[in-house]
Amino acid sequence: MSESHDADHAHHEMGFLHKYIFSTDHKIIGIQYLITAMAMAVVGGLLSMLMRYQLAWPTMLSPNMAKLFPVAFAGGAMEPGFYISLVTMHGTIMVFFLFTAVLTGGFGNFLIPLQIGARDMAFPFLNALSYWIFLLSCIVIFSALFVTTGAPMGGWTAYAPLSAIPSAAPGQGTGMTLWITAIGLFAASGLMGGLNYITTILTMRTKGLSMMRLPLTQWSLLITAILGLLAFPVLLGAAILLTFDRVGGTSFFVPAGLIIGQTPLDHSGGHPLLWQHLFWFFGHPEVYIVILPAMGMASDILSTFCRKPIFSYKMMIYSMVAISVLSFIVWGHHMFVSGMNPFLGSVFTLTTLLIAVPSAVKTFNWLGTVWGARIRFTAAGLFAIGFVSMFVSGGLSGLFLGTSAADIQLQDTYFVVAHFHLVMAVAPLFAAFGGLYFWFPKMFGRFMNDTLGKVHFWLTFAGVYCVFFPMHILGIGGQMRRIYDPTSYTFLQAQQPLNVFISVSAFVLGAAQLIFLLNFFISIFAGKRAIENNPWHATTLEWTAPNPPGHGNFGDELPTVHRWPFDFSVPGEKEDFVPQDVPVTVTARH
Repeated sequence: MSESHDADHAHHEMGFLHKYIFSTDHKIIGIQYLITAMAMAVVGGLLSMLMRYQLAWPTMLSPNMAKLFPVAFAGGAMEPGFYISLVTMHGTIMVFFLFTAVLTGGFGNFLIPLQIGARDMAFPFLNALSYWIFLLSCIVIFSALFVTTGAPMGGWTAYAPLSAIPSAAPGQGTGMTLWITAIGLFAASGLMGGLNYITTILTMRTKGLSMMRLPLTQWSLLITAILGLLAFPVLLGAAILLTFDRVGGTSFFVPAGLIIGQTPLDHSGGHPLLWQHLFWFFGHPEVYIVILPAMGMASDILSTFCRKPIFSYKMMIYSMVAISVLSFIVWGHHMFVSGMNPFLGSVFTLTTLLIAVPSAVKTFNWLGTVWGARIRFTAAGLFAIGFVSMFVSGGLSGLFLGTSAADIQLQDTYFVVAHFHLVMAVAPLFAAFGGLYFWFPKMFGRFMNDTLGKVHFWLTFAGVYCVFFPMHILGIGGQMRRIYDPTSYTFLQAQQPLNVFISVSAFVLGAAQLIFLLNFFISIFAGKRAIENNPWHATTLEWTAPNPPGHGNFGDELPTVHRWPFDFSVPGEKEDFVPQDVPVTVTARH
């Protein structure tokens, strides 16, 4: 299929709208995903700041907030329902519209053709359509914040029957309908992207690029696309069934005997746990849809700045495959307290602990790569190392939650909040930051300011640990998730200074991201120009293309691959790196 793009890579100059807005070029689409995800990150981040404000000073009146949000802060204090809506919208926006979008949509689109030596994606129009449907889903979920009845209040997991009954709460009407619509659109967009990624990687690799010569970023994106292809239809189907319950009178998730406002509901035969099974059957692979691309990107960046081959390349691939397979048989650990048969709970405990084995393999491989290396401490390299730190820290707490006996005590506490933020939110975000600092010259032909990047790293690294490590202590002390006012419980009042510390740290962490945003957008127009195509002295194919690559990526001839993607510090070579397109000499073979 790659030949079909060869003839048209040098077409006529396009206008601004066609080139940068309604583009079918994978690079532009990738950047569109990145910038859209950044906008959603700002929205989700601001919602989290409001949550932390409430948790630190739950009884303090705020006239200024009442002026800004007259309904949400009636009388100067935050309304409890508004807080639950914040929890719902923050989680939804961050999980779906930031982490999934920035890693698979943004970096996946930008890097796949460049790293496999292709002109474009297999289906450029479908690729563009996937972005516009994603953008529509962002608009729909954002609009849920402004409906007159309020934003949805069912949590980012939208547990039934609360989500299935429009009259259950004010935000469960139009707000919940918009939530379901946005998730359906997002799933459709993800399916389009996944089909494109799989087809492109499997059929459009350049000459000499066998599967075992792919960069780990490509392996991670391929496995992620397969996970999405299997998991997203389950979420989409669950959303359709939920819609039927809400507007069609069905009872997939609504049991008999419910009474809302002293009015019995005309529903029977449904089962709320069916929603949990469907959601988490998607939800746990979704964790790895987020984390696997981060693993691949961090691996490639680490190898580049350690000037060493990645330690045990094949085991890195096999461990990613093992993680992806096991991710489909661990969803029950989210439901240990749902009345699950103890024997079945022990099965899910076993599979959950098993998934720690390939994760540990990857961790030891990263440590083996860093060990004895001549590390170049650039902003990108620091964020890649930070990713490993966050992944290990969050993964260790996962061992407790994966064991049913411990999870029964810790479930629904801030221990869980700390765990999944470190693993599913912060670790992938560190990889994404590393990727932006690393591939920015290839995207825009300029560098981001590395000094500002290092300041951004250290403030973020310290801020993250100050925010999320103490949450483990809160959780062990019994502080519940989705709690509106911790001081209303006598046994939690002694922990309130820790809530204040976490909130102040969160505000500092949020402010640190302004440094990144300033650096990013100023550098697009005024950053130092990347004159050299391969400024980091990396080995993969994207660094053989111009900065930034034109339409068709590689000029008249596609590169030919002669070696694997991690030829760093090869004995007998003049340089400490050898790109993939450099032929293997007779001396090197021996």
